[in-house]
Amino acid sequence: MRKERIIKSIFGGLLLYMLTPLNSLFLTSCSDEPDSDHYYTFTGEMMSDYLKNRPEYSDFTEIVERAGLMDLLATYGHYTCFVPSNDAFSAYLQKRGLSSLNQLTDADCDTIARTHIVSNMYVTFDMITDRLNTANLMGRYLATSPGFDNDSNAVIYLEGVSYIYYDLKNDSVENGIMQPVNKVIEKSNSYISDVMRDNPKISTFYKALMETGVIEQVLTVEDPDWKPREHEKYYYKSHTHNEVAWVPDTKKYGYTFFIETDSVLQEKYGIAPGDIHALYEKACEIYDKVYPQDVNAPGHSFENLKDSVNPLRRFIQYHILNKYCAGTADLTPMEVNYGIVNGAFGIDVTLINPTDWHYTLLPHTMMKVEQLMVNKYVGKGERRQRYINRRYDAKFKIEGQHIDATIETEPVHDAINGHYFYIDDIISFSDEVQNKVQNDRIRMDFTTVFPEVIGNGIRGEGNWTDSGHDDDNHPDDSATPKNGRNYYFPMGYLDGVTFSTNSHFVLRRPHSTYSSWQGDEMNIFGDYDFTFRLPPIPFSGDWQVRLGFCSIPTRGITQIYFDGVPQGIPLDMTKDLNSDYYIGDRFNHDGTDYVDVPDEEKAEEQKILKNLGAYRGPKSIFSFSQSSKTLFANMGGTYRRIMCQTYMDATKEHYIRFRVASDGKKGNNNEFMLDYLELVPKSIYGVDSDGEMEDDL
Repeated sequence: MRKERIIKSIFGGLLLYMLTPLNSLFLTSCSDEPDSDHYYTFTGEMMSDYLKNRPEYSDFTEIVERAGLMDLLATYGHYTCFVPSNDAFSAYLQKRGLSSLNQLTDADCDTIARTHIVSNMYVTFDMITDRLNTANLMGRYLATSPGFDNDSNAVIYLEGVSYIYYDLKNDSVENGIMQPVNKVIEKSNSYISDVMRDNPKISTFYKALMETGVIEQVLTVEDPDWKPREHEKYYYKSHTHNEVAWVPDTKKYGYTFFIETDSVLQEKYGIAPGDIHALYEKACEIYDKVYPQDVNAPGHSFENLKDSVNPLRRFIQYHILNKYCAGTADLTPMEVNYGIVNGAFGIDVTLINPTDWHYTLLPHTMMKVEQLMVNKYVGKGERRQRYINRRYDAKFKIEGQHIDATIETEPVHDAINGHYFYIDDIISFSDEVQNKVQNDRIRMDFTTVFPEVIGNGIRGEGNWTDSGHDDDNHPDDSATPKNGRNYYFPMGYLDGVTFSTNSHFVLRRPHSTYSSWQGDEMNIFGDYDFTFRLPPIPFSGDWQVRLGFCSIPTRGITQIYFDGVPQGIPLDMTKDLNSDYYIGDRFNHDGTDYVDVPDEEKAEEQKILKNLGAYRGPKSIFSFSQSSKTLFANMGGTYRRIMCQTYMDATKEHYIRFRVASDGKKGNNNEFMLDYLELVPKSIYGVDSDGEMEDDL
């Protein structure tokens, strides 16, 4: 990007948000460099020139050179460089008890340099969440927060300590943005259990984590056998677009904790700091109602805290997600402020709150996290804040627990394998959560069905405002494609997933104009036989399992199985609701917007569709451009298919299998799409009275 174009984007307002969601294009070792094809002749100043031409940054320049990264900053790319001054390095060295840069090892220099460089362009206006959307070259996310400098200028803080100089911010160069900062940025290289141990505010939780043995479940960091360079790029065609996908750069394991501070436990429940017996009694009060069959088991007692049925162990397990979320932005769908969209990616926030569901370490349970947006049901909550297990609607007034996104300078909250947040009250998989909060339609984008996607920083990849063609006939397959990456997952990468070796499982990055919820989608190509583990349900009973997708003529046909049993006729993804395969043109409404259709007609349509195994797309979901949006409910192709309707045991794992049923290589190599999943209890789908219907949100 030319310098004048970058400057225009900085002051142009709308273009700024077009840069925001480019994420996870980070390098992983000193030898990673852009392809030679991307070296080019330039006339303007590159990042390398910026550093060399300014003596006030000579210390950081030396650090970058010793790290072997100066060539990277001299070539084409899209980077943000946070630049500490020489004064900042003097303070850093003094803090470490050193007197010269020469006393830093080459490894120190590599860590410092990579901590300050991000493979995406960010101006301060882009830093709207509590972390950058892109990891730095160390593969870590930098925490961001608004604040003021000593002159009362509004500035952005990084890691709660270092801030971007107000007068020097957003300095553009040929290959990115320079952001001078007042202090050297540091990230903890400790394990999450160690940074929690060093926080005196959470001593009760940490002691219980140790005594229950749950700490042994949160020690892994990364799969040492994962070798991404052994996997070639995968070239494929989706609809009319020629694209390329990479395997993920990492296979990390991580954890996210939600913790009640000692003060919360004492003030609300009279539990003194360190008194885990009192916490055990509270856990019994909660979980004896949920697991009554275990009350008299030997493992239930305080003397057996490490037993799998122990209430305190269950209490601690439910506080932990099986993925690393570096900030609250990872917990709910992507925040978007772009043209007519103000709130979340493709979600009408006047109708529903952006919500995600996440697995916890307590077996067979999930946690609901939602960002409060809908004015109608604010209650005691605060708009745009995130809450756990909240259900505040016409039926229930359950406020949930608030997630505190505050970034503390000390103690730190972020570690190499996890992150923790404070919460304002106890969270648990209680009887109320099980039978009220989660007795609802559970809608999950497939990027949350597979926790490895968020845990390895590849959800929301790329510039979702681009045309979506990925250079079409010549897809950008460079090391750092300008619009971001698509990914594919080899067999064994995703837990609970198996598929035939002559197929590929692809995650297509988001595009705002695509008919996909949150802009992304997963595709299966080839002669596939694909099985995945369903998310857990909160209680046993009759459930519907639905697949949300978009039908197009270039897709194929699949046979669906639930726990090995075939379910009805094959699903043909070339057919839509307006074809004879379903209801013909009976409910085309003569061009009327679905939102304006009378409720009685909607209810009649829903009953007919339900009998045919389908539901219209939700009216709260849309695709969009800068100036317009298209509701899924108005499109014949964006609908939901009932994959099965059956009794499900909440204590067991259940599986969905897709087996190709196309005749030959139908469409684009039998392309099959997974957009989003719905798990729906009978209390929701079983509405049959005249004039009634399941809500169409």
